[in-house]
Amino acid sequence: MDTLRLILLVLHILGFAALIGGLLAQAGSPEKKVNGAMRDGTGTAFLAGLALVGVLEAGDGDVNHAKIGVKFAIGLVLLVLVMANVRKERIPNGLWAGLLVLSVANVCVAVLWSPVHS
Repeated sequence: MDTLRLILLVLHILGFAALIGGLLAQAGSPEKKVNGAMRDGTGTAFLAGLALVGVLEAGDGDVNHAKIGVKFAIGLVLLVLVMANVRKERIPNGLWAGLLVLSVANVCVAVLWSPVHS
């Protein structure tokens, strides 16, 4: 079960890397759009995150449901916004910035909302 958890965690991280990479690749461009890396990254991160929670719930460890709820909400908003704009030729710069902020916020929740081990 631990191997499956680690595989899902790697997929979750790679999904966010693709999403953020797809966003940052357009940072210098005046016209932004939803690209394949963003589409595939957000889907991978969301689905791997759901599966990861399922594996964690099935195991013996404690699951922080508040943290999972916040990550789920941010991830769902990201998924809906990306998929709703995937066929558009361009997206507003404000939406692009919002997607970037939400993506980084979701990573920050994952990293910073963790128990401190001494």
